[in-house]
Amino acid sequence: MNLRSVTSKLLARLRRRNEFTDQGIRRTFEARYGIVVGKYTYGCFDRSRIDPNTRFGRYCSIARTAAVFNRNHGVEFLSTTPFLFNSRLGLLKNDAFGYAPCAISDDVWLGHNSVVAPSAVAIGRGAIVAAGAVVTHDVPAYAVVAGVPAKVVRYRFPEGVIEKIEATRWWEWDLEELQKRAVHDPDMVFQPSQFFSDSTWPR
Repeated sequence: MNLRSVTSKLLARLRRRNEFTDQGIRRTFEARYGIVVGKYTYGCFDRSRIDPNTRFGRYCSIARTAAVFNRNHGVEFLSTTPFLFNSRLGLLKNDAFGYAPCAISDDVWLGHNSVVAPSAVAIGRGAIVAAGAVVTHDVPAYAVVAGVPAKVVRYRFPEGVIEKIEATRWWEWDLEELQKRAVHDPDMVFQPSQFFSDSTWPR
């Protein structure tokens, strides 16, 4: 484990009680590692598991054992050793290749031991990546994916319900608004399939 990984883990421990809302740790991870973390997202403040150039939306749930890898070894090189692509190891002056971008949208859940490979560059809003899944392609919004390689096993909601959920733009709400909705519109929050099937939205 390198010094950066140790530092990021210590930083995460120091601020874990505020991990959902602490803006300082978010600024630090963006400045030091190029990892952007939206508000209310947790579980991704660990540079040893999350590669640079990763962007998380708001309200994401990232298991402590999930990983996002944004670059691979040099499969076409003479050797796959990191000495041939990672300049920090001292053999090369510059990295042979950089980190691919990975955009993980709002309300994504990465389960335990799930892995997002460099070939996956986008995970859609509301998607769930099952425990142990290896994501090698982009994941559609609201899809539940599982397996190695990960495949869509179902969608969280019917298409019409997804459209109405998207129209709310709920992920832009702060906690106060989310709490207000949970109190005044509990069916919308806790039973959206039924709520949006039975009602006209917006109202």
